[in-house]
Amino acid sequence: MNLRRLALLALLIFFILFPLAVQHGPLAYTLRLLGIMGLYVILALGLNVTLGFVGLFDLGFMAFYAIGAYVSAILSIHGINFWLSTLAAIFVTVTIRVLLGAPVLRLRGDYLAIVTLGFGEISRLVLNNWDSVTNGPKGLPRVSENFGAIRLFGFEFTENIHFYYLILAVAVITVLISKNLEHSRIGRAWIAVREDEIAAELSGVPVTRVKMLAFATSALFAAIAGSIFVHWERFVTPESFTFWESVLVVSMLVLGGMGSISGAILGAVLISGFPLFLQATLGGELIHYRYLIFGAALVAIVIFRPQGLLPSRRRALELATPEDPA
Repeated sequence: MNLRRLALLALLIFFILFPLAVQHGPLAYTLRLLGIMGLYVILALGLNVTLGFVGLFDLGFMAFYAIGAYVSAILSIHGINFWLSTLAAIFVTVTIRVLLGAPVLRLRGDYLAIVTLGFGEISRLVLNNWDSVTNGPKGLPRVSENFGAIRLFGFEFTENIHFYYLILAVAVITVLISKNLEHSRIGRAWIAVREDEIAAELSGVPVTRVKMLAFATSALFAAIAGSIFVHWERFVTPESFTFWESVLVVSMLVLGGMGSISGAILGAVLISGFPLFLQATLGGELIHYRYLIFGAALVAIVIFRPQGLLPSRRRALELATPEDPA
């Protein structure tokens, strides 16, 4: 086993044992912060499939997070258990993603970004105004309604530490799936499309089908994260899924390194985690400056390290300057 795998194993063991050490002490609040970071890791890895592997500039990714959350919430209110409501959320989210992809995947670059941005805003407005189903800006559940609990083999998830381990398990599975996809035939096809779509098509890659598969895969990750989020929060409102949240996830990939699984994880941890820890230690005023800090960090990254902090080897070679040994 090489040094990198040993380091990853040690890190995983730390994240498994750390909650047991702090759950009843003054650092118990960190479990919730780590859980939020874990959800962003899942979302960043989902967007990394489309933006990182295939190069599809998607600015409406949070819409599918929202769809997954609302479908799961509505079914849970009507008595459907978490596991079935999550499967239904995945089905609905992936279906909508594929239906959107059928016409828009003919577009490229800025045009695709504008369409996905528009879809994200339309989705939020629909959730905000469809009172009979979503309860509009007041959110779900309504008065006298409640979400069902998550149960697994008779065990009920009620505390932050329970959801932390659920999110950790899903994040690890997401990493493994992403890693296997990256090195599979599909992953190589995605990268070929990203590098040169015309050359990939002339080489026999079914470009439209490959893009659609990437769209569907990213929606699957978003739906699972949305379902967990809504059962953990026990409340959902359209204001949790604004355009700025999509920008935040894109920023995670730019900071960490597009196309890099480890870079997506690092970017998600830095951008979602540091403001939360600083807010908890230094006070709530700092949160008002987070976009200024993110903007400055992204400008610095684009100027001095455009491949990101932890780029994939291929991406690092593409963006390396002549004097750069990478």
